[in-house]
Amino acid sequence: MKINKKLIVILGPTASGKSELAVKLAKKFNGEIISADSRQVYKGMDIGTGKITKKEMEGIPHYLLGIASPKRKFTVAQYRKLAIIAINKIFRKGKLPILCGGTGFYIQAVADGIMIPEVKPDWKLRRKLEKKSVGELYKMLKTLDLRRAKNIEKKNKRRLIRAIEIVLKTGKPVPRPLARRSLGVGGYPVLMIGIKKEKEELKKLIKKRLLKRLKKGFVLMIGIKKEKEELKKLIKKRLLKRLKKG
Repeated sequence: MKINKKLIVILGPTASGKSELAVKLAKKFNGEIISADSRQVYKGMDIGTGKITKKEMEGIPHYLLGIASPKRKFTVAQYRKLAIIAINKIFRKGKLPILCGGTGFYIQAVADGIMIPEVKPDWKLRRKLEKKSVGELYKMLKTLDLRRAKNIEKKNKRRLIRAIEIVLKTGKPVPRPLARRSLGVGGYPVLMIGIKKEKEELKKLIKKRLLKRLKKGFVLMIGIKKEKEELKKLIKKRLLKRLKKG
């Protein structure tokens, strides 16, 4: 079946119902789903990140879930490359690609056509930046790349350091989008669907989903091997943060 090439993008905060909407649209319009989540992309993060289950997928193929090792850095450039491959694969099947997630920079890289430079980690620079507070890092990024600073998570130290590293190593800010969001990387139309929930409603949804997943087996995380201890700590930190907010 020949179709006009289009891309649907669904974005919104945690527990807002993105995945459920993506599945409904995929079933109605013969689509397949590409995840745009910077945590669900890693292996072993099934429960702690709210990753969609096989049952919830309802038979709809999902791409870029659990594909990267938590031991290694997975860059936006790597994500963009794999997402484009997935989109083209879905088009070849005559189906509609649906990009779904809450990681804005992943979505920008695909929908806005931003070319993210491949920059190898500079550990000496990172150690130096690690000594700074998130406030100092954010102020530094604003000076180096104001546009990126406006879109980044202000309190995410790891992402702030990476953004600064890219600018300092390449000597220039991350390139601007190649086009408006009406056109994706392949020059095809992009439909952006944003989900918004009231803060209190969202908090209740997050807590409800977290408790549901705890019952399903989050406690099994205590069996994680030593080499995945860092992953275990990350998930535990996120869990405690959610419960305190609830």
